[in-house]
Amino acid sequence: MEERKKEKSCGIIVFDDQKRVLMVKHKEGHYGFPKGHVEPNETEEETALREVKEETNCDVTIIPGFREENKYSPKENVDKTVVFFVGRPTSFSIKNQESETDFAGFVSLKESYNLLKDFQDVVDILEKAERFIEKENKNDRD
Repeated sequence: MEERKKEKSCGIIVFDDQKRVLMVKHKEGHYGFPKGHVEPNETEEETALREVKEETNCDVTIIPGFREENKYSPKENVDKTVVFFVGRPTSFSIKNQESETDFAGFVSLKESYNLLKDFQDVVDILEKAERFIEKENKNDRD
């Protein structure tokens, strides 16, 4: 029996001050959050920050306390784990990585749920991220 290949990617669900979410549209046509493969000797957080910068040109700060995994099989004999963090942008000169994406930018939460409607597992993670950021924003105001 053929051994299953394991892949790991990391990304960040980035919320701006208007509660919009940073998203990318992949060349294949689907939308998602900026993410990418872990390089040797990189931490999950380093991968996530690097990939957001590469795909969107956005600098981000990760907010500690949120880490969710999405596990699926993108193709035969491949098990993929995607780790998502939550973050805030520290720069806003957004530019999509033309080799991989057709769009990078902030979209409303309502629109992001609509764009992700075919990926229930990612919708579930976005819902958790939204609750997390609401709690963080409330703590910032208190």
